[in-house]
Amino acid sequence: MANRKKIMFLLQKAPHGTIYALEGLEAVLIFCAYEQEITVLFMDDGVYSLKKGQDTTELGTKEFSNTYRVLDDYGVNKICVDKASMVIRGLRPVDLIIDVEFLTEEEIILLMKEQDVIIPF
Repeated sequence: MANRKKIMFLLQKAPHGTIYALEGLEAVLIFCAYEQEITVLFMDDGVYSLKKGQDTTELGTKEFSNTYRVLDDYGVNKICVDKASMVIRGLRPVDLIIDVEFLTEEEIILLMKEQDVIIPF
């Protein structure tokens, strides 16, 4: 398809307590319908969105992290996580519900420069 745009979704907020993570996920799924080149990058507290074993019972909200498992099926081209954000939060690759590409700060900067649009959540 000609005119494919490179669109990055930057998910930086914790998965619960605000609407940002869920709204970001919904936006990613909507944009996938337009057959663009989609990258999702989890940084800062956004890395918690991919953490296994989330229990939102006490929060009284729906737990939606399993939805991230379908990103590949929806045509997301790249799913990346900031290595430093993982380390700072004591998370390891085995703690995540999906396989992702781990990036350094330098790799993130290069990837961001390649994008036509970056949409932060």
